[in-house]
Amino acid sequence: MFESLSDRLGSVFDRLRGRGALNETEVRAAMREVRIALLEADVALPVVREFTDKVTEQAVGQQVLKSVTPGQQVVKIVHDALVEMLGADASELNIEVTPPAVIMMVGLQGSGKTTTTAKLAKRLTEKDRKKVMMASLDVNRPAAQEQLAILGRQADVATLPVVQGQQPVDIARRALQSAKLQGFDILLLDTAGRLHVDQGLMDEMKAVAEVADPEEILLVVDALTGQDAVNVAKSFSEQVAVTGVVLTRLDGDARGGAALSMRAITGKPIKFAGMGEGIDALEGFHPDRVAGRILGMGDVVSLVERAGETIKAEEAEAMARKLAKGQFDLNDLRNQLMQMQRMGGLGALAGMLPGMKKVQGAVKDMDNKILIHMDAVIGSMTPKERSRPELMNAKRKIRVAKGSGTTVQEVNKLLKMHQEMAGAMKKIRKMGGLGKLGALFGGGGLGGMGQLSGGAPPPAGLPGLPGPGNGAGSPFNLPPGFDKFIKK
Repeated sequence: MFESLSDRLGSVFDRLRGRGALNETEVRAAMREVRIALLEADVALPVVREFTDKVTEQAVGQQVLKSVTPGQQVVKIVHDALVEMLGADASELNIEVTPPAVIMMVGLQGSGKTTTTAKLAKRLTEKDRKKVMMASLDVNRPAAQEQLAILGRQADVATLPVVQGQQPVDIARRALQSAKLQGFDILLLDTAGRLHVDQGLMDEMKAVAEVADPEEILLVVDALTGQDAVNVAKSFSEQVAVTGVVLTRLDGDARGGAALSMRAITGKPIKFAGMGEGIDALEGFHPDRVAGRILGMGDVVSLVERAGETIKAEEAEAMARKLAKGQFDLNDLRNQLMQMQRMGGLGALAGMLPGMKKVQGAVKDMDNKILIHMDAVIGSMTPKERSRPELMNAKRKIRVAKGSGTTVQEVNKLLKMHQEMAGAMKKIRKMGGLGKLGALFGGGGLGGMGQLSGGAPPPAGLPGLPGPGNGAGSPFNLPPGFDKFIKK
């Protein structure tokens, strides 16, 4: 997400940070590079012009140029301007109404509307603890209603039974009545898409909206279509009461022009972002966090939230008990690797950690393959070897390498990494155990991330990955020895 823009801006600001003093000419030259970077990222010209004019005006002020760290001040101004461009604050769904709260999903065909409907339903069910029902109003696309029913079973969300031959307005009326009778909190209506914006589509949506009276009308657009996504949003919002936008495939959008232009041009907030194909790959859109990622500042808050959603409490508590005794074997390392996979892999994690931009580039192509290889190495060991790594002699290493399809060198690297991590755990114990570590790091590492459920003992985390207590500016590191493992 935003890789090319982030790289360009990163190089510009690295040069600014490296200067002890700045003059107006240098700042204006940097802003010209920022302007070019935004245009290359497919951000709309009027948005770029307004953004760079505003930033330049503030950046050439005397309080910036005469400050002790002028480069950092300029970066902060750009960050704040990016947040404002993206929408300032996260926009929440208006669902705290007399149930059922109706959310209508609209958009062009192929934008990922049906899948997004199921993702949103799962999110509302699990995160907001709402009772959700979905209904497909798409009677034109073959098997569209059946597709939503299948996705509903995957997400464990109820779907309105299909009645063949029923038209969209009648389906909406039946769905609303059914949701009321069965006590659902939220009703999601997946409307039909079209290959282009046409009046027939608009008339159909207006008729459905009159019947359902939705609290939210969310427009689903594909981020990869760039400025065309913005044009689609503008066309829809001119004819129907769109309350927010969902950008799909934002994880594959290296340029980011659609996201950066959407709010400024349409006036409609981006409420959610599709970040993958999985049924749970939908994130709330937080402008300040996105701006932090673009500028290489990381996104610790999202990392904490993702950790909270993926960490299994019983595993974390068992690990905490072992670490309190200074114990850390290969089974524990394997659990940590599995946790990293559940959180999106190395690339996703590195992109959220401040100062990890270079590491993200190093692991981008390998990503989960590294974790899979490491898991294969550990899986090829006997239970006894996993609990007692010191048993691994030359003959055993050869056997494990053959069994895992790796090399003896890779086995050695993994054992070395484990040894360094185990040593770190023993040091933690000498420092007073996980209690003091939790106080020091704000909750104890990647696995812990600040006692996510409140009151629970801090789960075990990867050493060298402090929790959010240190703040977004802290230096984050991979686990001891991890850099050696990925540098094959």
